[in-house]
Amino acid sequence: MTTTKKDPVLVVVQLSGGNDAINTVIPYGDPNYYDERPALQVPEKQVLALSNQVGFHPAMGPLKKLYDEGKVAVIQGVGFPHCNRSHFRSMDVWHTCEPDKFATEGWLGRTIRDLDPTKENVVTGVNYGRGLPHALMLPGVPVASVANLEAYGLLPGIEEQEQRLSALDTFTRIYSPTMETSFTHEYLSQTGMDAFKGADILKTVPEKYASSVEYGNNSVARYLRMMAQTIIADVGTRIFYTTSPYNSFDLHGSAMTLQAKLWTDVANYVKDFFDDLHEHNLGDNVTMLLFSEFGRRVKDNGSGTDHGTGGVALVVGDKVKGGLYSEYPSLTPAKQADGDLQFNYDFRGLYATLLEQWMGLDSKPIVNGTFEQLDLYA
Repeated sequence: MTTTKKDPVLVVVQLSGGNDAINTVIPYGDPNYYDERPALQVPEKQVLALSNQVGFHPAMGPLKKLYDEGKVAVIQGVGFPHCNRSHFRSMDVWHTCEPDKFATEGWLGRTIRDLDPTKENVVTGVNYGRGLPHALMLPGVPVASVANLEAYGLLPGIEEQEQRLSALDTFTRIYSPTMETSFTHEYLSQTGMDAFKGADILKTVPEKYASSVEYGNNSVARYLRMMAQTIIADVGTRIFYTTSPYNSFDLHGSAMTLQAKLWTDVANYVKDFFDDLHEHNLGDNVTMLLFSEFGRRVKDNGSGTDHGTGGVALVVGDKVKGGLYSEYPSLTPAKQADGDLQFNYDFRGLYATLLEQWMGLDSKPIVNGTFEQLDLYA
């Protein structure tokens, strides 16, 4: 297979709601697992073994195939200090790299600034979905947020061309800089003009795309297809982000059925995305991170699981050195953290690994310090 040797791309997929790490990477070799989860245990014979101790949930077959090909790194026991089991606070920590205080700057906003300090490309970072995740926020750093690539552009609902041109002209004049403009007005002006530039670039992406890969019918699959289109169109985007539907992994009840459905979707859309890239000889240019804000309690609650701490993250890509990383936290009751898995690997070390070993950046000012990195790349 030929390679294009393009700049490395990072795709981040947020599994919103607190994914149950214990039934994602299942410690089937530990008797404590069956003692602690009488209602939610996955039978050993169904586990997709990664070692003689742990294995994937049976719904994760396509990811197991990628793992067997050496393209999936499983980061066990990932988390951060002082987790209070709040969705909002925990996600804020992951987004800003600040577990001890509230912060405004997103780690990927800082990454985009370092990748494109002169803002030459207003689509260096793109979020696929609605709104803008905190991870991508940084004043003065343009980030496009796209819900529908086929219809992307300002004021797409105005069908009459003359009306649309008139509205866009008015918008342009409102946001065009003037000699007397204040800092606030100048910032708004730049934001408006960046939006115009981003729309002009991204609206050309779909026409450059053709693929034999059929993605699933769920929102993240559609967003990953849009990402593949954008990568194939070669518009210079280096950072992509998307989020699963709000709190979809927050399974306090009916967890056995719902988690199987969720991981079936995740495993398939990750496989489809990389199949699409490989069809276009771009598989070696992309690394994907899948993470959730925290794990779940060790004991089940009878039909689901409640908010916990230590979790698991996955890193997928052709250049990734696949395997198990860090240690699986002990399920022995005396070694739990008040009924939770003890986290044993700081997520900021994972970010630092991706930033330095994959993106070629200095991670310290982005993650706010120096943290243990993993040997994820050859």
